[in-house]
Amino acid sequence: MNQAPDLPAWAAIIVGLLTLLGAGFALVGSVGLVRLRTFYDRIHPPTLVSSLGMMLIVTASIVCFSVLRSRVSVHEILIAVLITSTTPVAFMLLARAALYRDRVESERDPPA
Repeated sequence: MNQAPDLPAWAAIIVGLLTLLGAGFALVGSVGLVRLRTFYDRIHPPTLVSSLGMMLIVTASIVCFSVLRSRVSVHEILIAVLITSTTPVAFMLLARAALYRDRVESERDPPA
C-alpha cells in the first residue's frame, strides 16, 4: 500500500525540499537549545525556529497528500493550528515559572 510511486516528480521534489528545509530549521532550534548559556536564551530557539520547521514539514505533508488524493488535506491544517497555538502558551508558562523561581531565590538569598 505504498503510494509514493504515484506521486509526480514535481510534487516529490517540492515535498523533499520542504521536508529537508523544515528538518534543517528544527535542527537549528535544537542546536540553539544546547549551545546557549542561560535559560532565557534557551527557550527562544526551540519555540521560534522549530515552529517554522514544523510549518514547513506540515506544508510538505499537505502538498503530498493533496496531490495523492486530489483534495485538500485538512488533518495537517488542524495539526499546524494546534501546534502553533500551544507553542507560545508553553513558552510563556516556562518563562513565568523561571521568573518566579528567580524572584523567590533572590528574596531568599539577598545580595551581600
